[in-house]
Amino acid sequence: MEIPYTVEARPDTGLTNGKLGIWLFLASEVMLFGALFSTYILLRVGSTEWPHGELSVWLGAINTVILISSSVTMVMAWASLKLNDWGKHRLYLGLTLALAALFLANKYFEYSEHVANGEIPAHSTFLAIYYTLTGLHGLHVVVGIGVLVWIFLRNRRGAFSSEYFTPVDVAALYWHLVDLIWIYLFPLLYLID
Repeated sequence: MEIPYTVEARPDTGLTNGKLGIWLFLASEVMLFGALFSTYILLRVGSTEWPHGELSVWLGAINTVILISSSVTMVMAWASLKLNDWGKHRLYLGLTLALAALFLANKYFEYSEHVANGEIPAHSTFLAIYYTLTGLHGLHVVVGIGVLVWIFLRNRRGAFSSEYFTPVDVAALYWHLVDLIWIYLFPLLYLID
């Protein structure tokens, strides 16, 4: 039996196929990061002496503001598309991309400083967890940038409208999850001593 692609909401779920698919994918991402967060908590609680890392709280806070701002610009891009305001849509989507690139640039400088000081994953359990969690999150940011660039290019060719914007909707949901994961990572790694 063929499963047709449809942009109409399914009668059984009330969601389009794309939206149902992204919710299932996001659930798997929540489970992945939930398992990693749980591993961190179990290792830390079970340790008689926890090796503390020297992380820049200010840089982590700046990255938090950057990602929260990128969520706001993504919502504005989505809302502008629904209103058929192409100029604002491109502007806000471009700002989201710029903020994502700025986040990655900050992480690059933070990683560079740690590596220059000999603080690599093999140095301590904390640093191994730090690089695993932030590296995996960074990989998700890179994937998000790729998706947003694809949306930006497709939109320049008129692929989306206020009637059809499911890929933009799906990309926005993914981007919000990436931001939400960082909101958990920041206090877990940078603030809890």
